[in-house]
Parts: sequence; structure tokens; C-alpha cells
Amino acid sequence: MIRTAALGSAATLITGALAASLLLAPPAGAATAGRDDGAAEAAGVQIAAARAARTGIDWKDCPADWGLEKPIQCGWVKVPLDYRKPFGRTIDLAVDRIGSTGTRQERQGALVYNPGGPGGSGMRFPRRVTTQSPLWANTAKAYDFVGFDPRGVGHSAPISCIDPQEFVKAPKADPVPSGEADKRAQRKLAAEYADGCKERSGEMLPHMTTPNTARDLDVIRAALGERKLNFLGVSYGTYIGGVYATLFPAHVRRMVVDSVVDPDQDNIWYEANLGQDVAFQTRWNDWQDWVAENDAVFHIGATRAQVEARYQELRATAKANPIGGVVGPAELIGFFQGAPYYDSSWVPVAQTWSKYLAGDTQALVDAIAPDMSDLKGNAAAENSNAVYTAVECADAKWPTSWAQWDRDNTALHAKYPFLTWSNAWMNLPCATWRSKQSTPIEVRAGRGLPPVLIVQSERDAATPYKGAVSLHRRLAGSRLITERNAGSHGVTSLVNPCVNTRVDAYLLTGRVDAADVTCDPHAEPVAPAPAAANATGQAARPRTPALPAHEELPAVR
Repeated sequence: MIRTAALGSAATLITGALAASLLLAPPAGAATAGRDDGAAEAAGVQIAAARAARTGIDWKDCPADWGLEKPIQCGWVKVPLDYRKPFGRTIDLAVDRIGSTGTRQERQGALVYNPGGPGGSGMRFPRRVTTQSPLWANTAKAYDFVGFDPRGVGHSAPISCIDPQEFVKAPKADPVPSGEADKRAQRKLAAEYADGCKERSGEMLPHMTTPNTARDLDVIRAALGERKLNFLGVSYGTYIGGVYATLFPAHVRRMVVDSVVDPDQDNIWYEANLGQDVAFQTRWNDWQDWVAENDAVFHIGATRAQVEARYQELRATAKANPIGGVVGPAELIGFFQGAPYYDSSWVPVAQTWSKYLAGDTQALVDAIAPDMSDLKGNAAAENSNAVYTAVECADAKWPTSWAQWDRDNTALHAKYPFLTWSNAWMNLPCATWRSKQSTPIEVRAGRGLPPVLIVQSERDAATPYKGAVSLHRRLAGSRLITERNAGSHGVTSLVNPCVNTRVDAYLLTGRVDAADVTCDPHAEPVAPAPAAANATGQAARPRTPALPAHEELPAVR
């Protein structure tokens, strides 16, 4: 970044009282050795936060097509595109809220949420109140629930890299290459995607970084009128939380991070994705074992080896002749990876597959094939992927040598074949990225940071367990709750009293246990009973439960 010093006189806009109450920030460069935290950015975020504190948020009923029912309200927070230039171009971030449900005496302020991604929207967080989610009833008494679209996402200056209809079109090429020609074709697609990001969203790309999202979060805090931030971050949202805690330690009141990205500078982001490949294979094996244990229900295979063999048969069939004309191996991976991600997908994924094996091809097509008529949904999917790519490519420098990518992913695929090549092609645009790539911030606890609560399952596929250990080590005074022998992503959304009561206690009182805690796993998914024969002697087919809505699920893709 080119730094500018044209901030001296403007900085006097921040009065002493306002700075003391709302805008305390570490001295420039004191919080981190990362290159992205210079004097200009530190001054810029103070100016932007002071402006937001004066302006506040003009809360109104949400637009009808946003799908957010009353009494949820929506508004906008203005932030600089470039924090080095706080009086330059600005973008508007969409925010929403629902008021706390308790008494005036019970209210403790706003709880701001990010579900992950990068590219996820937090705007549905207030719906945990309108839908009366029992897990969040106690917390809702104390806090306004606040969501937001991070920069580039949804309604907040959305970015794009490719025509959405082209992005969702199926079938796509098999991610597992058969030879060098397949690899060259995938490399070409990745380079074209990177070029498309530059052409369609070039002005935004240098500023699509996690530190800038953390700065945006501090401006949102000021706009809410909050002296300190209460934050719940899941998946990639934990990295936002870690960076925020580094840049603004004295601004944190309560922070829960769930399913943690390892913030080590060397892990962001190339190594993080290689680590995912190993962890996804582990959790894929867990799911296959469960399917095999329930062979009387699903009739897929009685051992993991048999289930894997059936999966390879399905892949081969789809590669030779895409199912329904649209479901090839790439689409199968996109569908089946839901199972290692979330326990809530175990039953519906297995049932859809079981129906296909019983002759119901349409069930599989309906579950996987894109809906080309859903223009809004397809645009959202393309936007989410564009933000994912832009943030990960902008946050860190990636290897540019194809030989390194080829060597690393070939070796991983030999042992961990489920996701490796699919993940490689998704991230390969970063190798030819045509915009600035930063140096990741060194995440660590600064002066004034209160205890942070870290929640993690041992067998998480998307954010391997070592990430929680790494963050715990970096944030002095933090506490780690481990859900042993479990692997669903997003632990705080699951029913596990050992976890739920501690999250409630921390958010309501600020108390943490005297030492780290290990909890037994939440209840494993229960397969439906084998279908009973009906009057005609045919086995009745149970209805496949709906897959969890993507927008409700945290993810580091």
C-alpha cells in the first residue's frame, strides 16, 4: 500500500472525550508487526469511527425483498474504502438488528455476529430471535442481535468475478485430473477467473482484506453507540475476531469465537487450505463409518470400504454421463462435502444417495442441480465465491509457481483424495492474482484485552482443531472449550448443554472457567428407522429432510 500522511489537521476532529469513550485504539504499529497496520490506517479508522458515532444508524423497516421480517430493522454504516484515505471514497455497509427481549435492566448492549466465509452474510442473525431459537433465548434477553454484510458481500458494495449464470452452470469439469491436459484446462479457468475479478471489481480488490473488515467492525461498533464490542464469530469470523482483538484490544467487551481458523501468519491462506484437505478426509471417513453402521436403513454399504467403493462408482457414472445431464463429479463433491461439514447434513445426504441407488435419480438431481431460473440466488452464490477469493487472495501472498501447487496437491491427493483437487482449483486464482497481496497480521493479545471464549470440536473439517489451540496460545487469558470426539462445524449452534451453558454464562456475566474445559460430544445424528412395508408389500420411502440452508451455516470454503 502507498501510505499518505495527509491526515494531521483532520485528526483534530476527534475530541478528547469522544476518543476516550468510543475510539481508544492502540498506537500505530504497536498492535502488530503486520504490514497492514500503519499509522495512516490507525488514524483513518479513528476518523471513520468518530464520524459514525456522530451519525449513528437510521434504523428503518428492512426492504421487503431482503427476507427479514418485522420487528427486525435495517440501516447503513458508511466506511472508507481505503482507511489510508478516510475522506476519500466510501462504501455503505448493510446492518440489521432486533432489540433485546429482556427488561431494561437486563440489557447489556449489542451482540454483533459474523458467520464466516469469507463471503458469508450475518444479516439473518436477528432471525434467531424471531424464530425463537431456544439456544439463544437467554442471550437475546441481554443483547440486541446485530448482523451485517461485510464489505463486498450482499448489499455492501457487492463484488463479482464472473457472470452468475455462468458461475452456477453445470456440469463442470471433474476436479480430479486424469492427466496434464486436465490440469492445464483447470489452470486456464483459474487464471481467467482471476482476470474476471480484476475486470469486474478491480477498484475494490486491494481493500478486500480481513484487517479492513475488522476496521469496519469497529466503525459499526461506534455507529451502534457502543463503547466496547460484543462479538460472536464463527469459522472465518474467528479470524476477523482475532484480527479485531489484535488491532483494538481495549475495545473488546465480550468475544466468542467458534470453529477457529489458525491465525498463524504462515498458515494464511495457502497452508490453511492444505490442512483442510487432511481434515475433510478424516471427517468424510467418520460419516462413511456412520453410514455403514446404518446400512439397514440406507443400503449403501456395511463397511467404510464398501461405502467408499459405492461413492467411486457414483463418481465414475457421473463422469461418463452426467446424471440428469447436469450432475457430474464436481457437483457431487459440492453436495457430499456437506456431510463432513455439518452433522445436520448426515441424514439428508445419505437418504438422497440411498434413493438414487434405489432408482430415484430425480432425488439426486433435485438436491444438486442448479436452478437457472433463480437469478437472485445465483447472483448471491457468485458474489459469495467472489468475496471468498478476493479476501483470501488479498490477505496474503500466495505461491506463484505451478510446480509447487502441483507437487503439494498431488502428494496430498494420494492420501486424502476427497477434497484435495477441488480445493486446489478453487484457490488457484490467487496464484495469478492481479491486485495487491498483503502480509497477514500477527494475531496476539494487546493491552486491555479481556478473556476471549474459544469453542472448538476436535474433528472439525473446515477449521482443524490446531487453529483453536493456536489462537488460545496467542490470546492471553482466553479459555478453550473443546468438544471431544465431535466434528460438526459451528459448535455454538448445536445442542450441547456443556457448551451452551458456558457460552450463556460468559455472554451474560463475563465469567469463564478457571481452566480450559473438555465437553462430551453432542448427540450423534440418528438415522430414521428402516421403512416398514405398506399394504402393497412395498417399502414406504421416508421423505428426505431438507438440507440446512446454506445461508444459515458457517463455513470456510
